[in-house]
Amino acid sequence: MNTAMITTRLRKFSWYHLVLLFFALVAAAPFYLVLINSMKSHIAIVTNPLSPPQAFNFDNFRSAWRWGEFGPGFVNGVILTGTGIVVILFCSSTMAYVLAKNRIRIVPALIVYFMVAMTIPIQLFMFTLYSALSKLRLLGNLNVVGILHAALYMPTAVFLMRTFFLRIPREMEEAARIDGASSWQVFTQVMLPVVSPGLVTVAIIVGLMSWNEYLLTATFLQTQNRNATLGYLSMNNVFNLDMGVMMAGALILIVPVLVFFLCVQRLFIDGLVAGSVKG
Repeated sequence: MNTAMITTRLRKFSWYHLVLLFFALVAAAPFYLVLINSMKSHIAIVTNPLSPPQAFNFDNFRSAWRWGEFGPGFVNGVILTGTGIVVILFCSSTMAYVLAKNRIRIVPALIVYFMVAMTIPIQLFMFTLYSALSKLRLLGNLNVVGILHAALYMPTAVFLMRTFFLRIPREMEEAARIDGASSWQVFTQVMLPVVSPGLVTVAIIVGLMSWNEYLLTATFLQTQNRNATLGYLSMNNVFNLDMGVMMAGALILIVPVLVFFLCVQRLFIDGLVAGSVKG
């Protein structure tokens, strides 16, 4: 390889990195604005929102934490999201196993059903769900809303898990059955360990979507057992003219999700790559 080819490749490589750096800066700019404005007064933000803070002032964070009730909000959010993750992992993995291995004759019809379910907006069922939960006196129940989140994201989770089960050779299952394993043992002791990257990927995707979901949470929790998202939105009625406190609340809401995703991003990417190709 001559010097000219090496130089050409280095230039292309540099251009790629410059383009990626540009998009990274564009993505980080809103977070930077929230960060610097969260430590400024409302007047300072209105005067120049791009200027850095003159000092590290944490009064906005104290006010946001108190009025947004982020302490119990984060606990409620973990309960709600955890319920949705547990329900969706169990239901999507069992259904995906059936769909991938063609255990029943109506598999094509079920696949079409899940595809159609992905296109139907949840707003069509809001009145029916609200009426049913109201009669059952389940409004404000975190676990019930978590189950609704699981139902909302179930089609997506089933299709994701199905791609992982399709990669497993049939011979592995047949060998386990020859050794005397039951259907439940094959599923739990042979299949699930192999598709564990898919379980992690689905848990991360569903967890992030459930944490940020607004419509179902606001409708069925209302003022009871509010999670952190609803706690922040409730601050609009009190601090709609104090952008410093609102920015501090937004930062409190963003940082845990950002830290969580940075910690699990390698598992998330590995899971998507593992399930992207059928073996």
